[in-house]
Amino acid sequence: MYALVDAVSFYASAEKVFDPAIRSKPVVVLTNNDGCVCAICPIARRLNIPKFGPYFKVKHLLEQNNVVIRSSNYELYADLSDKMMNIIGRFCDTQHIYSIDESFLHFNGYTSLIKDWHEYGHTIRRTVWRETKLPVGVGFGPTPTLAKAANHAAKKLSGFNGVAVINSEQTRQAILQRMSCEDVWGIGRRLAKKLKIMNIHTAWDLAQQNPKAMRRAFSVVVERTVSELNGITCLNWDDVRQDKREIYSTRSFGERICEPTALKTALINHVTTVANKLRAQRSLTHQLYIFAASGAHENRYYKKSFVYKFPSPTNDTCVMANAVSEVFDQIYQPAVRFYKCGLGALELTSQQFQQSDLFNQRTDNPQLMSCLDAINTRYGKGMLSLASSKLNDRWHMNRDFLSPQYTTRWRDIPKIYCE
Repeated sequence: MYALVDAVSFYASAEKVFDPAIRSKPVVVLTNNDGCVCAICPIARRLNIPKFGPYFKVKHLLEQNNVVIRSSNYELYADLSDKMMNIIGRFCDTQHIYSIDESFLHFNGYTSLIKDWHEYGHTIRRTVWRETKLPVGVGFGPTPTLAKAANHAAKKLSGFNGVAVINSEQTRQAILQRMSCEDVWGIGRRLAKKLKIMNIHTAWDLAQQNPKAMRRAFSVVVERTVSELNGITCLNWDDVRQDKREIYSTRSFGERICEPTALKTALINHVTTVANKLRAQRSLTHQLYIFAASGAHENRYYKKSFVYKFPSPTNDTCVMANAVSEVFDQIYQPAVRFYKCGLGALELTSQQFQQSDLFNQRTDNPQLMSCLDAINTRYGKGMLSLASSKLNDRWHMNRDFLSPQYTTRWRDIPKIYCE
């Protein structure tokens, strides 16, 4: 048996954890630079606020309905996610963290000990709520895809109250018949449109198709999805979350910048992000794509990019930062009001299969990177960083509605007053 445990409107729910005064109020969370609405709590959803709608277009609607607005507080979300995942992991023998708010569970030795899957799901929900004040939905199924479908039912369909179990043909049919194709894991809106042309509208319709025929018409992914909807396990953890083939870090600035130090500082911070992600999935990059651009609506639009090729693949933050410094003068242009910059690691290979070069001396330092990662893991993100990433902070994004970092900053620790 598999399970998927997923937080309900995670970003919005996280904002309510340390602020009980807004738990009964509508809350939305905005994206980088407070540009768009990225998270809507269930209470706010009743107001028909469009997700990913530009903030300036819905600002009047939010103010009219006294909606609480928050900027994305990534430090808080990451810390609460870690706590939530640690709690969920206590309920199974194998856990696979799929995203910041989703976790797959696989029950091997636990199966004989669990008499009632519904009650077990509610136990998970109660425990997560008691220890984090985060609401979660729990779905059980004989395959990862059916567990995902059950989780959809637990959160979106009436009559399930946060927990759904697919453990019989009757429950499988009942849930799949109430799900549209686009809600099936791995299908999405674009593919669902093609399926509707074939008169395949619901998840149940999709499950009735011949897997081989769906492979010929679409891909092996759809073939596996059809098999999984029929209770045949085709996915393993590597299929559930494959390593990325390219890793990017880009962001628009809180204000236009012209100073070279500010632009370089921003690029070095993107280097840190990309290098951390490379090491996290044990990958190396052969090439680094670096770019900077002005706003698209500027009188004279400017964009400059450069692809830097490393002599040997690397995931070393220092080596990648040196690459940025080496080509920076080719990217920077005086008098340009830069709006956005970023970089991407291209042509990734596994660190496991790294081959040494007989003719080029290695410039990376794996031991130093391991030490850096260990310190930042123990003492907090960014505790140890490159000096060049701290030269100028004007590039940081706008977060005008930012809540305190209750769990990661000493001065933001909640205060309790006793009378």
